[in-house]
Amino acid sequence: MRRETCHPFPRIALVTLLAGLSGSWLPAAPRQPEVGAAAVGDDDAGLARQPTWSQPSYADVRRRCLDWLSAAAPAAEQGSRAGDLWPESEENLEAPVDHLDTVMRTIAIVDPRAAALELDPAADHAWIDAPDVLAFERESIRLWLGRECVRRDRFDDGLALLADLDLASVIDPASLLFHRAACQHWLLEADAAIESLDRLLERAGGIPVRYERLARLMRADLAALEDESLDHIARRMKDITRRLDQGRAGPRTRNVQDGVIASLDKLIAAIEEQQKKNQSSSGSSGGSGPGGGGKPMDDSRLADGKGPGEVTRRDLGDGDGWGNLPPHERDEALQQIGREFPAHYREAIEQYFKRLASGGESR
Repeated sequence: MRRETCHPFPRIALVTLLAGLSGSWLPAAPRQPEVGAAAVGDDDAGLARQPTWSQPSYADVRRRCLDWLSAAAPAAEQGSRAGDLWPESEENLEAPVDHLDTVMRTIAIVDPRAAALELDPAADHAWIDAPDVLAFERESIRLWLGRECVRRDRFDDGLALLADLDLASVIDPASLLFHRAACQHWLLEADAAIESLDRLLERAGGIPVRYERLARLMRADLAALEDESLDHIARRMKDITRRLDQGRAGPRTRNVQDGVIASLDKLIAAIEEQQKKNQSSSGSSGGSGPGGGGKPMDDSRLADGKGPGEVTRRDLGDGDGWGNLPPHERDEALQQIGREFPAHYREAIEQYFKRLASGGESR
């Protein structure tokens, strides 16, 4: 029976080894941008297409929120407190506010279930899909919760909340596109993330600066990411760590683990195959000298000694003067020895010649 607990990734130590090998054998190829996609850093050409969405103004959000209040028909005191959050002009606000946060506070005044979520985004939210919940409340809470999930690194939950929201109906399309792309970026849904980022950047200059800058960075990062590369594998390992830190050791986490192991096996096999090819290539091209194809013997290995052991005899003469040198040649040899070898060599050679001269050395 397969155990339900998830253990730390068993082969993570291989990443360090493979990282040093992959540079020369497995070069990364950048992902090609899709036709018509916005080019990063090209504000004029890449982002010149007509935007497919628009960002509601404060007046638009206020009107829709007050319409919901009217339809929800809260108690008078609740309605009054909720309405006070929306002065007629944005200039009458004491400080700039986030429209989505203000909408959530408005809903929380009227609906205690939303108030519980505002206090604890991890609280049960299944009720938002109930038939009696109006579309404005449901979509606004889903968007707010999705953003909170991203802030808490719960990207799977965030994407589940944001994936089906409609840009045309949500009160903050820029926030929807950015946080949806953030979830897709982390979960390595590269094509979907690039599509979300391109749509967000259609309004470059009209969205919050932090959204625009981070969107460009994320898009450039994804465009350079190659499937099954070491970078791709390392990110999946990081995602496994995130899941385990959150206590998620279920089937989905195990599937990610199994995928990483399969990718590592594939990468290791490719490296081993390349090593074999390199060794085979170097072996077939080895050898030296005119005869060519032999490999020099390693110094650390003894020869087999299979030769016949025969040598060519040399006639060294049989005269009594063998080994005797004329005095001037002997002195020249000693000088040469003194220049090339330590002093004790010269002394030993001098003693040898003296014994020869006195007849004390066997010839």
